Amino acid sequence: METKTIEQKSKTLIILVSILIPVVVAVLFNVKLSDLGYAVEPMHFLPPIYAGINALTAVVLVAAVQAIKKGNRVVHERLMTSAIVLSVLFLVMYVIYHMTTESTKYGGEGVLRMVYFGFLISHIILSIAIIPLVLISYVRALSARFDQHKKIAKITFPIWLYVAVTGVIVYWMIAPYYVS
Repeated sequence: METKTIEQKSKTLIILVSILIPVVVAVLFNVKLSDLGYAVEPMHFLPPIYAGINALTAVVLVAAVQAIKKGNRVVHERLMTSAIVLSVLFLVMYVIYHMTTESTKYGGEGVLRMVYFGFLISHIILSIAIIPLVLISYVRALSARFDQHKKIAKITFPIWLYVAVTGVIVYWMIAPYYVS
């Protein structure tokens, strides 16, 4: 009987997590704790924190790529694990913010409005697409299938970096319209 590899064992979990995260976030995005009877203060302080986490994620991703290009696999692995932890931390704060605070409407007009929504829509779509890519890349590295890891990482890295950077851009563009 053949022993299954880490990658084979992880396939179903990757699919499940890749579906569940966007669905749960979408559901929780529309749940307000105050509507459920909880007395919670709006957490207006979170957006600059999670925008900062997005910026830090971008820096960590670039540093991780530089580390592996220099042949430092241990540093690369630690930085990539840190990028995943930062992304999860961002997501938790993002959900908490939206569960405690009314959504902010973008108030810009004209070309800036189109630019904002272009960044926002691409950011949202790619933030969903990046979930399985990150998980598959990570599992292939854990499985020591570095040839396959490298192939998917070449796709994963620029998308993940784009998501992190556009998260910061979206924050900068909407920040003037936040109510405190």
